[in-house]
Amino acid sequence: MTMTPATPKGRVHLVGAGPGDPDLLTLRAARLLEGASLVVHDGLVDTAILAMVNPAAERISVAKARSRHTMQQEDINALLVREALAGRDVVRLKGGDPFVFGRGGEEAEACRAAGIEVEVVPGISSALGASAAAQIPLTHRDHASIVSFVAGQCKGLTEQDWSGLAGKGRTLVIFMGLATAAQISEKLMADGLAPDVPVAVIENATRAQMRVLRSPLAGLEALVSSHRVKSPALIVIGDVARARGDLADHTIRALALEAGK
Repeated sequence: MTMTPATPKGRVHLVGAGPGDPDLLTLRAARLLEGASLVVHDGLVDTAILAMVNPAAERISVAKARSRHTMQQEDINALLVREALAGRDVVRLKGGDPFVFGRGGEEAEACRAAGIEVEVVPGISSALGASAAAQIPLTHRDHASIVSFVAGQCKGLTEQDWSGLAGKGRTLVIFMGLATAAQISEKLMADGLAPDVPVAVIENATRAQMRVLRSPLAGLEALVSSHRVKSPALIVIGDVARARGDLADHTIRALALEAGK
């Protein structure tokens, strides 16, 4: 009896696409895209990055939008497993970093459970890329020594305890917070944060159409609405979110007060 050899399993590469600008990809990510045969990508991955994919590769979009999902997460996991078990190497391309609010951990677990080898290729997290592009230092010796990352659109948002995440000496960075901007500002003010704490909203970070919009915390909802801010966007809350000139002036005033003691 002749035995048919088993099809060798493929690998899954969880690749971070960074905040948007293709120049910010890692060399490893660029090489995988150039040699890929199958790329499963998110909807917010910039078209300039998708243009780097091997022209012969199959591309599958699993784009997510508010209240609309092309494919549920469980189905994405199943897709990766199915294709890898069929012997294909899969590049799973995700905005930012795969392991920072990218559900990369869930996908890696599903693949490992099926006996599939997984490689994680880190990308510049949207929080780091957006703040750098906007020249907002998430830490600053005079203003913030603690940074917290939270998801603004997730289950049980109102029940989560955010007390202590923002305030003096702290920076709070909120992913996916546009849809819940009103609840976020109300939640933070209810927890004791002052209504005039500086807020910056960074839209389309590192891309040609990037905008940096600022308001006090109490005006966050109005800012998002009046300027029709759309994803991808990040919200930064804390003293570091002041405009660059204001931040410098604030630092000078703080140093003058310190010197006068």
